[in-house]
Order: sequence, then structure tokens, then C-alpha cells
Amino acid sequence: MAQHNELGKKGEQLAVDFLIENNYNIIERNYRFNKAEVDIIASKKDILAIIEVKTRSNTDFGNPQDFVKPKQIKNLVKAVDEYVTVNSLNVEVRFDIIAIVKDNKTFKIEHLKDAFYHF
Repeated sequence: MAQHNELGKKGEQLAVDFLIENNYNIIERNYRFNKAEVDIIASKKDILAIIEVKTRSNTDFGNPQDFVKPKQIKNLVKAVDEYVTVNSLNVEVRFDIIAIVKDNKTFKIEHLKDAFYHF
């Protein structure tokens, strides 16, 4: 497996662990619909949190959250709309980003709630 793929998998697991530690219930991982993949679908109280995980080995080319592009957001929104419809959910949906940067042998985790809005 390519090194960046391994870093991405490690980042997703760190994000799941972080969310569980912060009292989120993990509902789905890597939910796919059409061209979109939702990294994590979690809930906390009455909120369905849609979480995009971005992991980088450094910030030389920008912060991890800067790599969530408008087309990806559009695809995520479609996927989540399908998920909510198929599962007949009546919940508030929030789109978050968990940005992770490797710092030597440790990882810095930042949870950006309401990171973007659906249109």
C-alpha cells in the first residue's frame, strides 16, 4: 500500500478514536454513494455528524482542511441526502472536518464543526 494511503487509514482510525472519546456514536465508516465516500457518519445527541477526515504529513502545502474542494462537498451532500432519505432519518445534519497533521511521531487533531454548509 502506498505510504499516503497508510497515512490516510491511520488518520481515519485516529479520528474514530477521537470521536468515541468525545462521546460520539460511530454509525458508518466509508459510506459510498455514486462518486462520494463519506469517511465517518456519527451521532451525538440529536445531531448526525458527517465527518470528512483529512490527514497530512506536514502543512507545507496548506492545512488539511484546505483540501476539501467544492466538488467533493457537492458529492458528499448528495450522498448524505441519500443516506438520510433511505434510512428515513429526521435529524439535524452537520458537516465537520477532522484535520490531522503528523508531527514527528505524534498527531495533532483538530475537529472543525460546521466546517461547510450544504446547499
